[in-house]
Amino acid sequence: MNEWIRVNGIVLSSMPIGEYDRRLLLLTAELGKISAFAKGARRPGSQLLSATRLFAAGQFDLYAGRSSYTVKAAAIKNFFEFLSEDPEALCYASYFAEIADYFGQENAEAGELLKTLYMALRSLSHEKLSRSLVRYVYELKTLQLEGEAPPQPDIEVGESAAKAWEYVLSSPPEKCYFFGLAPEGFRDFSRAVADLRSRLVDKNFRSLRVLEEFLSLQI
Repeated sequence: MNEWIRVNGIVLSSMPIGEYDRRLLLLTAELGKISAFAKGARRPGSQLLSATRLFAAGQFDLYAGRSSYTVKAAAIKNFFEFLSEDPEALCYASYFAEIADYFGQENAEAGELLKTLYMALRSLSHEKLSRSLVRYVYELKTLQLEGEAPPQPDIEVGESAAKAWEYVLSSPPEKCYFFGLAPEGFRDFSRAVADLRSRLVDKNFRSLRVLEEFLSLQI
């Protein structure tokens, strides 16, 4: 039987379909990664127009059809508007979304993955937080949720990096981003996370290449 479902989620991608519609890829707490159609969202004055923006986060009311979902309404609580004015932050956010797409699964609860992504996006707007560190924390936390993160780095690191690793694994998504590292500690921590990711993730992320190219131009 067809029914309406309310989910909490974030728009990972938004593609135009036909003349007026959009196809959304949503990461949701309740249903995991799903595709949903927003019919008429591209019409002037559509109530769904803002809900189809990339990274829009909030509640989505969905109509569950036989083979797909349709967005009925949405209540967006955060558009992460700063991303439209900050190319560097947008590059990071796009990479975070691609990771969520990679690990997200259909018909599987993803509450912790959703919170980890949401807090990573929020952290990009904090001036006192290192975006590079946020990136590696996000990678490590996501791998932990997949059951792939060891309690300590697999390679030799200094004390500060080891403590940072332990802190990330022991902290909830709401708190794991809020710390800093001295250059030596960051170097060890980032190297350990990169080593783990390279061994466990068999994909070359296009958004990561774009991010790294963008950062190289800023030097």
